[in-house]
Amino acid sequence: MALVEMIMPKMGESIFECTVLNWLKNVGERVEADDMILEVATDKIDTEIGSSHTGIIKQFLVQKGEIALIGNSICIIETDVTEVIESKPVVIEPEINESLPEIEKQMTFASNLATTDELKSNASSNRFYSPLVLNIAKEEGISSAQLDAIVGTGLDNRVTKDDILLFLKERSANSSAVEPILPAFEQSSSDQIIEMDRMRKMIAERMLESKRISAHVTSFVETDMTNITLWRDRVKGQFKKETGENITFTPLLIEAVVKAIKDFPMINIQVNGDKIIKKGKINIGMAVALANGNLIVPVIHEADSYSLIGLTKKINDLANRARNNKLKADDLADGTFSVSNIGSFGNISGTPIIMQPQVAIIAFGLIQKKVSVIETPHGDTIGIRNKMIISHSYDHRVVDGSLGGQFVKRVSDYLENFDLDRKLF
Repeated sequence: MALVEMIMPKMGESIFECTVLNWLKNVGERVEADDMILEVATDKIDTEIGSSHTGIIKQFLVQKGEIALIGNSICIIETDVTEVIESKPVVIEPEINESLPEIEKQMTFASNLATTDELKSNASSNRFYSPLVLNIAKEEGISSAQLDAIVGTGLDNRVTKDDILLFLKERSANSSAVEPILPAFEQSSSDQIIEMDRMRKMIAERMLESKRISAHVTSFVETDMTNITLWRDRVKGQFKKETGENITFTPLLIEAVVKAIKDFPMINIQVNGDKIIKKGKINIGMAVALANGNLIVPVIHEADSYSLIGLTKKINDLANRARNNKLKADDLADGTFSVSNIGSFGNISGTPIIMQPQVAIIAFGLIQKKVSVIETPHGDTIGIRNKMIISHSYDHRVVDGSLGGQFVKRVSDYLENFDLDRKLF
């Protein structure tokens, strides 16, 4: 028998810590390798973690509600092997769009834990702060009072890394500005106060952050979807019978986006300071509405590698797992371009907000039957066509109107010129 320490595994780009929501096994209970052993919450997703070893759980090193650091030990397991297995910390690769000073703050906090004790002990409340947050507070000169005033989006309103970095960004932006006068909050007896849940707080902060970072511009085109509508109506029964999957418009729309990105690769970029990063992979994020009203954006990695059938299966799988809270952290990581099918809510068009650090997002509106002028070799005529408005929001810092407009027009062209005789297999 040997005692080994289970290490908190890497959970995706930019995730350095998580909160233990619940241990799924008890001390003294036997687990097999990859058995789900605990549930954790990151600043991106709630997920379950599998055991790294087969054996008996001897001790939990991080308790429910506490912060677990990526690469640190979280529990001790007595294994069936006769040799002691030496656990190795996880090496965390920094995001390419983070500055070196910020990376150093995040990666060297362990050696400075002792210096954060004073800040923690001087806090005016009993609020819990992770070592990472305390270290950033110390390095940036954030007082205990200021730290206590930061609105936390973590479990039990705890301050996350993103919360404190957002505070620093706002402090810097407001340092030379006149503090605005906010209207007084008034509440009547008929009002109902609803506390935002953790996901809604994260969505709110990220949307505000994106508007602060990117110079949003939106272009619109109206697209004739008649061919695609006729083709889908004709093949959807066969598609379901042959593949077991329902084919919606979403894979057809994403397929057109992927083709257009190949034509205009400079839409598939990110910004790092004064440098532009041209992404080598086409990873499409798709917005999924959840039953509680929140929104989540799982990612189709290397979307250009899928056939239409494969793309349909991938989209359906991600959407189903999103709605059943079964996504993993990697399912949300590394998106390079996003789409939102707002037509499924009956919306004609919209102006979507960019998912940082991406520079563009497309929204597809409701497909409607409209009276249209149809050009034919024998002259113009009037007919009924299925029309849809596509809206394309892009970051005007790096995407000019010509590129943003040409790209969304190319997406429209691929959809309008869809082959009515296309075969499924």
